[in-house]
Amino acid sequence: MLTIAGSDSGGGAGIQADLKTMLAHGVHGMSVVTAVTAQNSVGVQGVWGLPAAAVAAQFRSVVDDIGVDAVKIGMLGTAETCVLVADLLTTLPAGVPVVLDPVAVSKHGDPLIDADAVGAMRERLFPLATIATPNLDEARTLVGPEAADEADQARLGHVLLGLGARWVLVKGGHAEGDPTDVLVGGGVPDQAFTAARDDNTHTHGTGCTLASAIASRLALGDDVPAAVRAAKAYVTGAIAGGFALGAGIGPTDHLWELRPALPM
Repeated sequence: MLTIAGSDSGGGAGIQADLKTMLAHGVHGMSVVTAVTAQNSVGVQGVWGLPAAAVAAQFRSVVDDIGVDAVKIGMLGTAETCVLVADLLTTLPAGVPVVLDPVAVSKHGDPLIDADAVGAMRERLFPLATIATPNLDEARTLVGPEAADEADQARLGHVLLGLGARWVLVKGGHAEGDPTDVLVGGGVPDQAFTAARDDNTHTHGTGCTLASAIASRLALGDDVPAAVRAAKAYVTGAIAGGFALGAGIGPTDHLWELRPALPM
């Protein structure tokens, strides 16, 4: 499993959350770091993108030697990095699933992508995605200003399907009521995945965690709806186990399923 994303120095999201999620699913995680952030439980204090040569070298190093069964894409930050990653993905063998989490804003509201990158993501990465996993705000941003007040997740998902992804999962955790994620695509009826809303406020890294769980399940052979269903159950448990860390929003518990077996 390969994650292409930014590093979260606080360990709750980004590359760190991806690798923990992969480990919890029993797959071997590899990483291509696109950016380094200074980040903790209260916000993002700084973001530094890596040079294109460094991103490409990491990708070639692991893919050419080890190979890859699935790819998860997270924070890319700039249009240049979006285009580079798209070019790199076209060199993978046919059939390798790609999960695109179009990260735009951190849990604390800090921007993690520039305006030009939104266009590059739409034009270059969506056509390569097996499944894209935007939340409501990200879906509205990707669709454009006309969707600023759109609340229908299925409608947003079908518009985004037009960008070329085979499936789109529009996450509804930011909406009122129990969180429902709506999956569209694959030539089948729309599917809704609902879980009871947990009152735990420690939810840092949920988007990264869900996308990595989907990618892990795809690497293990699940089809997309089955991967989404399993990932939804996993992240729901991780949110329930979220814990306080620092003065702000703590992370989800990526090892919640293993916790009873661990020594106290």
